[in-house]
Amino acid sequence: MKRFMDTLFTEMDNAAKFAAAPLAVRMRPRTLDELAGQQDAVGPGSWLFAAIKSDSLSSVILFGPAGTGKTSIAHIVAEGTRAAFVEVSAIGGTVADLRREISAAEKRLIVNGMRTILFVDEIHRFNRSQQDALLHAVEDRTVILVGATTENPYFEVNSALISRSRVIELQALSDQDIVSILQRALVDERGLKGEFVVEDDAIDAIVNLSGGDARSALTTLELSAGLACENASHASDGAGGAEGEDAEARVEKGIVITADMVELATPHRSLPYDKNKDMHYDVISAFIKSMRGSDPDAALYWLARMIDGGEDPKFIARRIFILASEDIGNADPQALLIAEAAFRAVEVIGLPECRINLAQAVIYMALAPKSNAAEAGIDAALAEVRRGPRRDVPSYLRDRHRPGSEHYGQYLYPHDYPGHWVDQRYLPDGLERGCFYHPSENGWECYRVEAVRRDRAQRNQ
Repeated sequence: MKRFMDTLFTEMDNAAKFAAAPLAVRMRPRTLDELAGQQDAVGPGSWLFAAIKSDSLSSVILFGPAGTGKTSIAHIVAEGTRAAFVEVSAIGGTVADLRREISAAEKRLIVNGMRTILFVDEIHRFNRSQQDALLHAVEDRTVILVGATTENPYFEVNSALISRSRVIELQALSDQDIVSILQRALVDERGLKGEFVVEDDAIDAIVNLSGGDARSALTTLELSAGLACENASHASDGAGGAEGEDAEARVEKGIVITADMVELATPHRSLPYDKNKDMHYDVISAFIKSMRGSDPDAALYWLARMIDGGEDPKFIARRIFILASEDIGNADPQALLIAEAAFRAVEVIGLPECRINLAQAVIYMALAPKSNAAEAGIDAALAEVRRGPRRDVPSYLRDRHRPGSEHYGQYLYPHDYPGHWVDQRYLPDGLERGCFYHPSENGWECYRVEAVRRDRAQRNQ
C-alpha cells in the first residue's frame, strides 16, 4: 500500500509541477508529428527519424540556434525509447556526476540488458576533462549520447567525441513554423485551452519578436496572455449595464490579446548574438562583405546588430580600419583617415554616442570606390620573398656609408630631373614592373596611374 501511495503522491506532485511550468515547457512536443520544422534533420526519410522510430539510436549531437527543438527531440527520444533516459546539464555538472551516471548505466546494461540514453544539454559548456570522461562510455556504447549545443560542435566539442557521434544541424524555425506552434498552444489543453483570441497583428508581432525561437515565441504569448487577463478583469470590474454585458460576451468568445499587449510584454527583441562564437563571426563577416559590396543599408543593419548585441565598439572600428586599406586602398586614400578618425572617436567618446561616428565611417566605406590592389600587391610580394630565389639589391640602390661604396653603380636622384622623376630600375634582377601592383580602374588610383603614364610619355618624347 505504501508503494501505491508513494506512486500516487508522486503523480500528484508531477501534475502540480507541470501545471505551474512555463507554457514553453507544457507545450513541448511529445512525438515527431508534433515537432515543428526540421524536416531535413528529423523528417521522414532522415536518419534520425528512422533511428527514433526503430529505437536504434546511436550517439548524436544536435547543433542549432536556441528554440529550434534540440531539447524537444531529446524528450521525444525519451518518450519513445525502451532505453533508460538520463538527463545531465553541462551547467553545473561535474566529472563525478558523469562517472556516476556512466556507472549506473553499466549496471543497467549488465543486470537488465537495458541501454541508457544520456542527454547532455549545453554540451559545449563541458570542459575538456568532462568531455573526455564520456569517451569510453560512448565508444563501447555503455551510454548513447544525445548532446545539444547552440555552438558549432566542430569548434567546441572534442574531435574524439565528434568522431564517435553523428552531428545533426537544426535550422532556425520559419515564420510559419512559429505560427503553427502558437496556434497549437492557444487551443491545446496543455496550453491556453482556447480561452484566448489573438489578433492577427499580435501574432505577427510575436513571430517577429521570436527570431525563429519557439521558446521565445511561447514565452511572449504567455506574458501577453497574462496582460490580457488583467485588462479583461479591469474591464469587467469597471463595466455596468449594457457595457457589462458586452464585456461578458467578449470573455465568452475569448480574452483578446492585442499587438499592444505583445509590445508591452516584450518591449525589446534580442536577436541572437554571441560575442565569442559563431554568430559573432557570421555577423562581422556579413558586415565587412556589405561594405566591400558597396551596400550602405546592409552595412548599417549589421552594424546595428553588433551594437545591439553588445559588441566591443573598438572591435568594430578595427575592422573598418582594416577594410579601408584592404578593400578601398588608394582608390580613395581618404578612407584610411576616416577609419582612423572613427577609431579615435570610439576611444574618446564611447557608446552610445560613438555609434554615430561608426555609422558615418561605415557609410563612407560602403560608398567609396573600391580597390584591393594594396592587399593583393603585398601578398604577392610576400609570396615572392618567401618562395622565390634570393635577389640582391642593385649596387646603385645600396647604402653608401661603407668602405668600397665608391665602386657602386650610379644612383640617379629623381629630384635632379624634370618632374622629379627619372627612368631607373628599382626592382632586383628577375622581376619586372607590374609584377605585384595592379591598380584598379576606380577613383584616385585610376586617376593617378593615368597621370603618371601621361607624364612619363611626355618626358620620353
